[in-house]
Amino acid sequence: MRDTLWDEDRSQIRTGHGPENMATPRNTTLNRLRGRGAQTMAQAVRGLSCHPITAPLALFGITA
Repeated sequence: MRDTLWDEDRSQIRTGHGPENMATPRNTTLNRLRGRGAQTMAQAVRGLSCHPITAPLALFGITA
């Protein structure tokens, strides 16, 4: 699912702990979206991109 949403296979981060470090926020975001009842992840991620500053922060309970 992460590759479909964020195109992980094309990432140029391939050494050390870089891939793991980048996968952690992606997994956390997907889990938060699932917890909020998102039916389709692609639609939920598109919804976050409509407000690229405030929507991701609100997903984690951070108010701007």
